[in-house]
Amino acid sequence: MSKKYLLGIDNGGTVSKAALFDLCGNQVMKKSVQIPIISHQDGFTERNLSQVKKANFDLIRDICEECDGEIVSVGLTGHGKGLYVLGDGGEFIYNGIGSTDRRAIEYEVRWNSDDTARRIYGKTAQKVVGCQPVALLRWLKDNERDTYDKIRCVLSCKDMIRYFLTGETFAEYTDVSGTNLLNLNTREYDMDLLREFGIEEIYDCLPPVKSSGDICGYISEECAEYTGLKKGTPVSGGMFDIDACAVAMGNILPGDLCMIAGTWSINEYVSEKPVCDRTVSMNSVFCDPSYYLCEESSACSCGNLEWLRSLIKEDGYRELDEAVTGLSPAACSVYYLPFLYASNENPYAKASFIGLDGSHGTAHVARAVYEGVAFSHKTHLNALLKSRGVPEKIRLAGGVVNSAVWTQMFADVMGIPMEIVKDAELGCKGAAMSAGIAAGVYSDYKDAVSKCVTVTGKILPDAESTEIYERKYNTYRKIITALDGVWEELRK
Repeated sequence: MSKKYLLGIDNGGTVSKAALFDLCGNQVMKKSVQIPIISHQDGFTERNLSQVKKANFDLIRDICEECDGEIVSVGLTGHGKGLYVLGDGGEFIYNGIGSTDRRAIEYEVRWNSDDTARRIYGKTAQKVVGCQPVALLRWLKDNERDTYDKIRCVLSCKDMIRYFLTGETFAEYTDVSGTNLLNLNTREYDMDLLREFGIEEIYDCLPPVKSSGDICGYISEECAEYTGLKKGTPVSGGMFDIDACAVAMGNILPGDLCMIAGTWSINEYVSEKPVCDRTVSMNSVFCDPSYYLCEESSACSCGNLEWLRSLIKEDGYRELDEAVTGLSPAACSVYYLPFLYASNENPYAKASFIGLDGSHGTAHVARAVYEGVAFSHKTHLNALLKSRGVPEKIRLAGGVVNSAVWTQMFADVMGIPMEIVKDAELGCKGAAMSAGIAAGVYSDYKDAVSKCVTVTGKILPDAESTEIYERKYNTYRKIITALDGVWEELRK
């Protein structure tokens, strides 16, 4: 009997990954490729869709060439927000727009100041941000009308990848419910909602919505010929990457809370009902559609450390970890606001070091970046805790877990034990688990988690360090408050 596998594909903001898993959730192979970002204007982050398609096909082909068994199903995940559109014949009419794109930030500001955001919240249970499809579509309407008028289908990142593989166009609940395009009460598109954003012409361009474990197409002849996948292999609906990581970490029951410190700072918990008092930024339908995912997020996480590593030519974490370890938290009075790519405070805020002087060196800068990212996550966590109790543990994933020093810092800053789970490519694994449900390998997500998820470590907070970090976090908050009126002036 041939071996059977599930294939998970994860398209992030810059890197596309594919990983192969056996039916017990063990990762047996992974491939990745970086796709060039196009930034022809300040604040623009785009990717050529033909390059994205070829990169994904190449990844799948490389997996298939080394696979020693049968791939029974394919699942997809990808970054949320951003915008991916097709024209009348399914052709590419615009580059894919990423989740870190800032061209439409003015609409976020406008809709929050003119009461639009408050009015729509009752239907969507989420805040308006400039990188969501609603803002980007409105920007296209106002700035590139010829392109806007050619749009015939609006997709998320992972739904576009599924279109590449199958030729079918579907939306999927976990993604589309986090875009302000869907009425969370009815779980349907809402013309009145689109009118609030001034994009009512888009209503007929919104594809049918499926669940993450549904079969949403089969591998096409074109894809099969290029990649080696068997034609007719089922492809699942897949899920938003925040759901995929939660599933791969075993966070599927009400109250389960996790943090993903990657390109984005993702902080989320599963809930039986949405939080509608405006204390959390986003509520979305969970991959188990009987639950919701309550989320606080921003692009204020590990991308800041990647920037620092590129400056000092450090490939791994060892040198920085040693520098940070050599300096106690109480001995460092340098603060860092991790707003290189976006802010979870003021939409115009920029990254900043506060308190630097000539006596400071690499260790102070590195510790400030480590702490700044952790403090930003704590801000999101505190927002989530307004609607629920303090959890007994938090499951942690993302680039932060590659550093034992940073992982311990997260536990100390939050004052809550952290659990680490097996596997590096959690997005791919969550996508593969949805593929297993679509193919009947698992009966549901609970079954998938019981067979595929293993906790490999637990990090306890140090009480003395937690007390020090709490004082430092309060100073971090004072700095942010003091600068709040400055950012608008700097734009002039």
